[in-house]
Amino acid sequence: MDAFTLIAFVGTCFLFFLKASTAVDSISPSEPLPYGNTLVSSDGSFELGFFSPGSSGNWYLGIWYKNIPVRTVVWVANRMNPLNDSSGMLMITNTGEIQILSQNVTVVWSANSTAAAQNPVLQLLSTGNLVLMNERDENSGAYLWQSFDYPSDTLLPEMKFGWDLRTGLDRRLTAWKNSDDPSPSDFTWEFELQGDPEGVLWKGLQKYFRGGPWNGIGFSGSPSLKPNNPIFAYEFVFNEDEVYYMYTLRNKSLISRIVLNQTDYTAQRYTWSEETQTWRLIGYLPRDYCDTYGLCGAYGNCDNTQLPACQCLKGFKPRLPDRWSSGDWSQGCVRNKPLNCQRDGFLRFKQLKLPDANHSWVNRTMTLKDCKDKCLQNCSCMAYSSFDITEGSGCAIWFGDLVDIRQFQSGGQDLFIRMSASELGSKINETKLKIALTIATPLSFPLVVLIVCYYFGKSKKRSEERIEEKKETDISNEGQEEDMELPMFELARISNATDNFSVSNKLGEGGFGPVYKGKLEDGREIAVKRLSLTSGQGINEFKNEVKLVAKLQHRNLVRLLGCCIEGEEKMLVYEYMPNKSLDSFIFDQTRSKELDWSRRFRIICGVARGLLYLHQDSRLRIIHRDLKASNVLLDSEMNPKISDFGLARTFGGDQTEGNTKRVVGTYGYMAPEYAIDGLFSVKSDVFSFGVLLLEIISGFKNRGFFQPKHNLNLIGHAWRLLREGNPLELAAESLGESCNPSEVTRCTHIGLLCVQQNPEDRPTMSSVVLMLASEIELPQPKQPGFLLEKTAPGTDTSTSKHDSTTVNEITITILQGR
Repeated sequence: MDAFTLIAFVGTCFLFFLKASTAVDSISPSEPLPYGNTLVSSDGSFELGFFSPGSSGNWYLGIWYKNIPVRTVVWVANRMNPLNDSSGMLMITNTGEIQILSQNVTVVWSANSTAAAQNPVLQLLSTGNLVLMNERDENSGAYLWQSFDYPSDTLLPEMKFGWDLRTGLDRRLTAWKNSDDPSPSDFTWEFELQGDPEGVLWKGLQKYFRGGPWNGIGFSGSPSLKPNNPIFAYEFVFNEDEVYYMYTLRNKSLISRIVLNQTDYTAQRYTWSEETQTWRLIGYLPRDYCDTYGLCGAYGNCDNTQLPACQCLKGFKPRLPDRWSSGDWSQGCVRNKPLNCQRDGFLRFKQLKLPDANHSWVNRTMTLKDCKDKCLQNCSCMAYSSFDITEGSGCAIWFGDLVDIRQFQSGGQDLFIRMSASELGSKINETKLKIALTIATPLSFPLVVLIVCYYFGKSKKRSEERIEEKKETDISNEGQEEDMELPMFELARISNATDNFSVSNKLGEGGFGPVYKGKLEDGREIAVKRLSLTSGQGINEFKNEVKLVAKLQHRNLVRLLGCCIEGEEKMLVYEYMPNKSLDSFIFDQTRSKELDWSRRFRIICGVARGLLYLHQDSRLRIIHRDLKASNVLLDSEMNPKISDFGLARTFGGDQTEGNTKRVVGTYGYMAPEYAIDGLFSVKSDVFSFGVLLLEIISGFKNRGFFQPKHNLNLIGHAWRLLREGNPLELAAESLGESCNPSEVTRCTHIGLLCVQQNPEDRPTMSSVVLMLASEIELPQPKQPGFLLEKTAPGTDTSTSKHDSTTVNEITITILQGR
C-alpha cells in the first residue's frame, strides 16, 4: 500500500515511516510510531513501544522503565486486543484520536479525546504518563487525554487512584491474567463509593480485602501506613469533585511502584535496588489471615494474637455455636441482649479496623458528641466514630450489621457500638459508685469504707467462684498447660474421635509419632498428632510447637485447634487436610498427574509466602528447620499449608542466625552449614525451600535420586541441566501439555539460587517471592551445596562424607504424610 492510498483510508492522517529503530520525544499526526521505534520521556526514565510478553507471541503497546535492565511494563494500551505480529503502528489523527493499527490498516485499539484538538501531539512524561495535548499547551498541563486515567495493573507515583466524580471516571487497577497475558483478570483494586469511601480488592464479584475508611492519618485497616515513612508521602482527597489516593516519592532518585499480582492475589509495593539490580518487595496487602474480608462474620472481631483468631465482640455471642466452634465463623455473632431503641447506649471498642462502610454516612463538621446524639436518634444506627482522628472531629455512622472488624495491637481507631442498656448495666453501676464515693467521702468516710469493702469483697468472691468453677472443669493435669494459650481436649474425647486410635485411621508416622484422622461429635474432622513415648523428640519439642503455632495466623500455615496433656499422653489437634501432604502427590506416579503445572506453581508461591511470613512478618522471626514435602499439607482446594513446628526456633529483634550442638532436620533438605557446623538461619530455610522447589518441578526426591548418566543427586542434576542450557529436562513427565516452559525454567533457576553453597549468596524469601511473581532478570547461581556424587541404588551410603565429619548430635526425622 503506497502513502497516497493510506492517506485516503485514514482521512486526516499522514503516515511517516521510519526505517531504522529510533527513539522520538513526541508523536504527531504527521509522525506516527511504527514497530521498532520508541517514544522516550524527556528525562529518559520511561519508554513506550511495542513488546511481546513471555512466550505469548502476541504484541502490545506498552510503557516500561527505560534505564532498568529488567523490562518492567507499567502500562498496556491494547490489553484486550493484541496484535498477532510485529506490524503494529501507533498514530494520532488531526482530531485527536489515538490509534493502534495492524498491517497499517486495521484499527485494533483507539482512545478519543472529549475536547477539541488543534495540532495535537502525544508525549511521554517523566512520571510515566502518556499524554495527548494541543501543541500550544505543552507546558500548561492541560491534557486532552492521559494514560494515568486508564491504569493497567500498576500504580506509579503521582498517579491518582480513585474517582473523578465530575465525569464518572473510575481509575482502578486490574491484574494481568498471567506473565504472558496482560489482558484484565478477575483481580481488581478500586475505591468503593459510599458514605465513607475505601479501597477494596476484588476476586471476581467477591470482596477479598478492604483497606478501611480514611481517618485523617491513613486507612483504618492499614495502620502500618505511616505519614512519616522515609520512602513516600501520600494524600487522600475526598470532596464533591474527586475521591482518590496518591503517593509521591520523598527521594526523586528512587524508583517505586505498586502492582497487582494475580498469582497470589496481593497488591505489592516494590522499590528498585541499584546494588542488587532487582526489585525489592517492601510491602503487600493483604498481609495476614485477619485481612481476609468478612472472616469472622457480623460483629466478629479478628485478632491475630488470639486462637482462634475470630472472637465475638463483647456483648455478643456466636450465631451458630456449633459451626463457630468448628472454625466456620462466616455466620458471625448476635447480641446477648436485644436493643431497645429508647434506652440504648454505646460501648467503646479501641484500636479496631472500622467496619465495612458500605452502609455508612459521614459529616465532617459534627463533633463526636453531636455524632453520638445523631446515632441515638436513629434506631437503625448501630455504631459511630470520629471521621478525622487527628482533630477528633467529624462523624461517621454505620447502619445494619457491622462486618469485617479486626483488632490491632497498635493503631486502629475507637468505635462506639450501640448496646442494650442492660448490657451496659455493670459499667453504669461502676460509674455511679465512683460518683457516689466522690460526693460522700467528705461527709461520711467510715460509711464509704464499708461500701467499698462490700463492693470489692463481693467482686472478689465472684472472681474466686469463677476460678473454682474453672478448676472443676479443667481438663488438663495440674501444671502441664504452662501457658499453652490453646483449647485443651480431653483424652477420652480424642480417643473416641479416632476410634481409639484405630490403625484404619492412621494417616502416617514421623519422628514425632503417629498421626491419626478423627471426627469430633460435632462433625469436625481433625488430625491428631500423638507424641510417641519412644520418640527422639520430647516434651520440649511438643511445647515449642504448641506455643509457636498457637500464635501464628497465615493462610499458608496449618491451623492448630488445641492440644491434650494427660498423664504420659501428649497430643496436638490440627485442622484436617483432606489431601494430606505434598509428598503423597509429587512422588507418586499416579497421583502426580493430578498436579498440573499451574497447581504446582500456586503451591510453590504459597509455600514461599508462608515462609516469608515466618521469617519477616510474624511477631518473632521463626526458623522452621524442617521444611520438606511431607511437612507441606494440602487442603481441599490444594492450597499449601506449612506444618510441623516442633523443631522451629524463634529469634527476636535483628537476630538472624543461631548455633546448636543438636542438629535436627531431614537429610536431603538440610543446608551444609547447618548439617556440618550446626549454624542455622533464615538462609538454611531458604536452602530447604530450594530443594523442595526442585522436587516439585521434577517429581523426584533429592535424597535417593538416581540418574543413569551420572551419579549426582537431584541438586547436582538440576545444576548440570541449567549449565548445559537444558533446564526443561528437569520437568516431570506427568506435567505433559500443562508445562509452562518459561515458568518451569525460571523456577529451576530460583531453586538453584536457593541451594547455593554459601548462605550469603542465597536470596531472602522476600526476594524469592519477588522473583516468582515478576519477570525480573535473575542472577546466575553459583555452585550448589551438597553437590554430591552418589552410588547406584542399593549401595550403603550411611557413611557419607558430611555424616562422618560432623561433630554435632544429629536427630533426623523421616515423616510420612498426615
